[in-house]
Amino acid sequence: MNELAVQFPNEHGRRLDAIDRKILMVLQEDASLSVAEIGDRVGLSSTPCWKRIQRLEADGVILRRVALVDQNKIGLGITVFVSVESSDHSEAWLKKFAEAVSAMPEVMEFYRMAGDVDYMLRVVVADMQSYDVFYKKLIATVPLKNVTSRFAMEKIKSVTALPVPAVAAA
Repeated sequence: MNELAVQFPNEHGRRLDAIDRKILMVLQEDASLSVAEIGDRVGLSSTPCWKRIQRLEADGVILRRVALVDQNKIGLGITVFVSVESSDHSEAWLKKFAEAVSAMPEVMEFYRMAGDVDYMLRVVVADMQSYDVFYKKLIATVPLKNVTSRFAMEKIKSVTALPVPAVAAA
């Protein structure tokens, strides 16, 4: 079977082939590997591997490379999922709310939702007192209809690597 590029080109019109996908999987697992090690794992020499990584970065497929930190080991033992409902759905309200929430370092993820909740936040804090301070800061930003906090008791699964889809085969 011949491997084809996936049917969805990126915004630059380039398609990701099987090697690009292997590179993405390797980098998501360990971005600290040398280009030579990545190349060995995907079947390329260093120079073509490096050129592909540079292209993936230039095309915005690879957004950045970061270190993952254990939140508990730095004293951030509480994860809270915060559901927010709003009575105001104007562009001005959203702009003010998004700017305020985005500036809060406790907010790790922030989504606009479909369904019965308007916004969902994943928040990490040290303790209940820290969450109370965060909560008061959140509700002071803009008028909110409802805020519901759900405290995680145990992290069962947490991954950062996206499940890179396989390329189509002919």
